[in-house]
Amino acid sequence: MLRQIILDTETTGLDPNQGHRIIEVAAVEMVNRRLTGNHLHRYVNPDRDIDAGAMQVHGITPEFLQDKPRFADIAREFVDFIQGAELIIHNAPFDVGFLNTELRLLGMDALSAWCAGVVDTLTMAKALHPGQRNNLDALCKRYGVDNAARTLHGALLDCELLAAVYLALTRGQESLSIGLDDAGFEQQARSSRPRPRPVAFVAPAEAHSAHAELLQAIDKESKGACLWLGQTGPA
Repeated sequence: MLRQIILDTETTGLDPNQGHRIIEVAAVEMVNRRLTGNHLHRYVNPDRDIDAGAMQVHGITPEFLQDKPRFADIAREFVDFIQGAELIIHNAPFDVGFLNTELRLLGMDALSAWCAGVVDTLTMAKALHPGQRNNLDALCKRYGVDNAARTLHGALLDCELLAAVYLALTRGQESLSIGLDDAGFEQQARSSRPRPRPVAFVAPAEAHSAHAELLQAIDKESKGACLWLGQTGPA
């Protein structure tokens, strides 16, 4: 059984080393490439201000978070939920850095001690689409994932969108052997299909005459530069 967790966070700013904290965390469970419906979603009171630039991205205000739990209150629930799973994260170093900081402040083991590994979908997308935009919105557009509801960043919605993008990014990996097995059968099927006899089309003499007159007119207008003059017969 392959258990994966699509994970995302929202934060007060860009750098945990400058004291910024997590204010929202979401984790969506997928087993054998199918969403199970199980998820964890929590808002977190960071006990500090939120950068104006960050608020423009996610729309979460300090007032909204005043009555929410601290990360210490949800940490055990969080690590229990991701225990033993492979994490799927877009731009993983950002989220992993914040989560490791929160866990370290509580004296808990780093994220790697709780999960089976981390897959960075941004790295995957850059390898598949070098030189192109590979943020979540761009990938949704590229793979036909409906992100119309994403007017602001939100951890839970972004997890759900990333799940669809991840499945599109990795589509075909699980069916590679099937494709190889079917190749011989498909080739044999194509070779056994009856093919229609080609039909030769010969233009009538009037068409040749009209074509010749058109080329003469082009040659006259181009002062003898008509390249097709003399090619009035059938190919």
